[in-house]
Amino acid sequence: MPLGMGSPLSVDRPLIIGKGNKRLHKLSRKRVGRFKRTITTLSPPEFHEVMGKEMKNRIALSAAFAVGLAGSALSQEIVLGAGYSDYSRRGAEDGVILSMEYIHRPFYEGRVFSARLAGAIEVVETGDAFLGGGLSGKWDLQQDWFIEASVLPGAFIEGTALNDLGSTFEIRSQLAVGKRFKSGKALSLALSHKSNASTADINPGVNALTLRWHIPLN
Repeated sequence: MPLGMGSPLSVDRPLIIGKGNKRLHKLSRKRVGRFKRTITTLSPPEFHEVMGKEMKNRIALSAAFAVGLAGSALSQEIVLGAGYSDYSRRGAEDGVILSMEYIHRPFYEGRVFSARLAGAIEVVETGDAFLGGGLSGKWDLQQDWFIEASVLPGAFIEGTALNDLGSTFEIRSQLAVGKRFKSGKALSLALSHKSNASTADINPGVNALTLRWHIPLN
């Protein structure tokens, strides 16, 4: 006889539990008994409705979990940049700058603003290099436009003597405006400045303008 038409549901065993746990064993038998009594009182349409809702709930939870994992991956980015570096110190050598940044998934995410950890490496054709890590914030605007700002303390090594920024310790601050495409990739224009925040005897600083290509990790 089909379920839900007055026939008892055959459940021979309680839930699987650890050996020796008599209290949990007794509780599981009570729950199975309540489940049997509930099922046997349902008509066929009610039974199928209850089981259908249970299946839908499980599918929805699985889908939400999968989307969450995909969202975590998509929210991580590799950002490649190319531009020009302009040193403030008299006699310093300006040059083409190449950069690569890693932006982690947000540790804070609001309706408009999100905050993430980020790291960057930059190399100038004059032999200068910078490696830093810190915080990056992003403001989402309308029509997939966004504003990004970051502060990355790090180490700077000059390739020529006149490109010395005063100390190895330098802080890169950067502001960018960008547009995200349907593919998930984005294009942004960034203006950055490196400074030792007057922690050294001299602090000439250097500015850079870069065009950046954002590649989501998926």
